[in-house]
Amino acid sequence: MADGNRMPAVRLDTSVPALLVRIGRYPVHAGTLGVVRSLGRLGVPVYAITEDRLTPIALSRHVVGRFIWPGSEWHDTERLVESLCALGRSLRRPVVPVATDDEAAVLLAEHAAALAEYFLLPRVTPTLPRQVASKRGLFDLCMAHDVPTPRTLFPTCRDDLRALADELTFPVVAKNVAPWTRLRAPAVSTTTLVSSGRELLDRFAGLDDLSSVLLQEYIPHEHAEDWFVHAYCDEGSSTALSFVGRKAYAWPPGRGCTVDARAAINPMLSELTARFCKEIGYRGVNDLDWRYDRRDGRFKLVDFNPRVGAQFRFGQTEDGVDVVRALHLAMTGRTVPAGDQDYSRRLIVENLYLPARVLQRLSRLPAAPRLQPPGVRTHGAWLEASGRDPLPVLAMVLRFGGQAVASVFRAAYRNVRLRLAGHARTGSGPRSHASRAGGDR
Repeated sequence: MADGNRMPAVRLDTSVPALLVRIGRYPVHAGTLGVVRSLGRLGVPVYAITEDRLTPIALSRHVVGRFIWPGSEWHDTERLVESLCALGRSLRRPVVPVATDDEAAVLLAEHAAALAEYFLLPRVTPTLPRQVASKRGLFDLCMAHDVPTPRTLFPTCRDDLRALADELTFPVVAKNVAPWTRLRAPAVSTTTLVSSGRELLDRFAGLDDLSSVLLQEYIPHEHAEDWFVHAYCDEGSSTALSFVGRKAYAWPPGRGCTVDARAAINPMLSELTARFCKEIGYRGVNDLDWRYDRRDGRFKLVDFNPRVGAQFRFGQTEDGVDVVRALHLAMTGRTVPAGDQDYSRRLIVENLYLPARVLQRLSRLPAAPRLQPPGVRTHGAWLEASGRDPLPVLAMVLRFGGQAVASVFRAAYRNVRLRLAGHARTGSGPRSHASRAGGDR
């Protein structure tokens, strides 16, 4: 696979380091490695907050310093801010932080005043990242700004749930409402497809307070297309860079994180994203998940991530500028050059690609779109064509390969079991009733 090792025309300020900031614990994550390599290859010193010293990103040749936070800190915002300030002081120079999960983006925005002495941050409204990362906050913004989004309901108690169990058209999607909830007290462990009213009541039988959960309209896969936009918005909330892509395969199939991302031309979606970001006053990097509903011909906003998306390296300009490089340029006072998206790029996550394809077939989901124009170049999220950063790949395979294989077999077993159950009920296998799926980080 080609990895695009031609050096970009843009030059970054290599005297200003970057810090990869994350709150959640996900040691095997190709997107964070993408951040490290994107900046490190251009000479920017990269520091990273990691789970330990042997995670894949911690072993990258581009990481010059590793900071390990105790696992108990993630639920204590005050301690997190103190730790970041101490970290900033130790580096003795301004640093560009790059958030790789919603919690980190919210933390950096809401405590920007305290962190500004050490970190170079976009001047976004402090409350906005939490609002867009919250499913309820995003739903309200979509309604206020005439942006299509799936119908979403917010039950608060068991009585609400009982009424909805009789009224809803199933299946529906259940999600946690807000960032931090998934770490502190998740109503569901991850995005969940609920197939019936009885399953809905049973799943939340132990919860009296349901204010942390939402129920969202399910758009059937046979009527849907999954799209995403990664963008960088400048100080005036104008979209300086925007990259549009299609999700060809996901893990788990149909609803999970992207494992095959393909650049795609879609001016309508670019314009819709730019308008929404401008109207809400967003600044900085963002990652928006859209679902095209063929039933009514509309793109519907599903998630707004106020940070770098896991598959961000699928998108860059023809001169090699991606959203992370744009952030570093802007925060160091340099101009973010305009440029056309490189539509020949395709990014795959190698360790999940084959399992995703196999399980998609087993799930009887529609085949992935054939989006392979002439001249397309496939880039690996883990492997580099140059072979100059091999240790993260070795760490991923040796330390976490067994877990990955086990997760594949668990997902396949669960899928087959549900298909057999559906066959027993209806006389034919269901199209897709996998009950759990994780969203993009």
